[in-house]
Amino acid sequence: MSYTQILYHIVLRTKRSEKSISQLNVSSLYKYIWGIVKNKNGTLYRINGMEDHIHILSDLHPTIALADYIKDIKVSTSLWMKKSNDFPDFKGWGEGYSAFTYSFKEKAIIINYIKNQQEHHKKESSKDELME
Repeated sequence: MSYTQILYHIVLRTKRSEKSISQLNVSSLYKYIWGIVKNKNGTLYRINGMEDHIHILSDLHPTIALADYIKDIKVSTSLWMKKSNDFPDFKGWGEGYSAFTYSFKEKAIIINYIKNQQEHHKKESSKDELME
């Protein structure tokens, strides 16, 4: 039996960083992603984002590779969002992703950071933050 205690902070950007994730309907997207994580035997600790990117904090089942996990999330949500009338401007996810690992003792800090995305990005753009 394998045992891990690794948190993954994943950031997915929209294609060309377009502001195409409607904040009015974003809760349905977050629920959809929660279902994907659950089906992969993972736990979603926090999800939030802006019109051009989302943050996901989850663990990852030891039998699943990170790249496959992210690919499944991106492909499934992209198809679902394009079919949905809730995200008419969504053209797809950008190439690649950002992923950071944290220990469980850092969980509260990362949850708070993700929870406060709207406030955070009033002070710093996501592009500036990534470059930093």
